[in-house]
Amino acid sequence: MKKISNLKNLAFGLILISNMPMANSAEKVALVSGAFVRSIKVSNIEHLAETGEARGFLRDALRFSNQNPKDLVEILNQEVELPLVTTSRLMNSKIGIVIIGRVAKIIHPLKVPDKSVSVPALRSAVIVGLKEGDGKINAVRFLKAYPNKTLAINIPLLYNLMNRVETISDVIKYFSSSPLQDL
Repeated sequence: MKKISNLKNLAFGLILISNMPMANSAEKVALVSGAFVRSIKVSNIEHLAETGEARGFLRDALRFSNQNPKDLVEILNQEVELPLVTTSRLMNSKIGIVIIGRVAKIIHPLKVPDKSVSVPALRSAVIVGLKEGDGKINAVRFLKAYPNKTLAINIPLLYNLMNRVETISDVIKYFSSSPLQDL
């Protein structure tokens, strides 16, 4: 009798799961600063990267902040070539775990900032993004590979990080330099 009940529960669970929409990639990027949250559609970010034309809230944000859309297009399209296996090993090494843990405080699923969710999501986005890009990743590919509907970016923490490095390309050069080849 108990076996039948367990089978019914299993069948019911499978029916529920099969009818749930799966989050294959991020649909929105939420900019979070305290209680303030504004979202940008990933499709608008991708459109900017492809055409150079900003639309929606992204257009308004760029205009309001006096940012040149061409600068953001350059950042969005900047590709970093990383060996897939080496990158996976690095992300699971002691230093990789520390780095991803720090990044997970800045970039995480909107409603679940817990590291137990955000760290695997970051790892997945990097690995899937690299696989989709044949060993190359850029910001758009990362977003499209992020396995949660809404990716949150903690603006104050990101701002603090940006004050510690001169340019994004310095960060990318540091993490993609030849020492990674030896790991």
